[in-house]
Amino acid sequence: MTATTNTTDADFQADVLDSATPVLVDFWAQWCGPCHQIAPVLEQIAAERAGSLKVVKINSDENPVTGAGYRVLGLPTLLVFDKGELVLELRGARPKAALDRELNKVLS
Repeated sequence: MTATTNTTDADFQADVLDSATPVLVDFWAQWCGPCHQIAPVLEQIAAERAGSLKVVKINSDENPVTGAGYRVLGLPTLLVFDKGELVLELRGARPKAALDRELNKVLS
């Protein structure tokens, strides 16, 4: 079982913006090498922070509207939302320690 979930343009409002829990959204695509590199790290973060952070993936090719709305121009792009507000934008793959540091700054 995976710790991350998937969302779509249609479900983004309910899954992310209306979430009572902070949400990290991973904008990715099948062809994106760095997206596949960061996926296991995001699974780890989702498992470690279960209950305090949701990790949601959205395929940018299949769901172009949401990415365009947030000006996602490169992949992977990670956006963190808290109470529907965008609180953190990270572009490109990063090691887990760097992601944890950035998340701790906005979620503590």
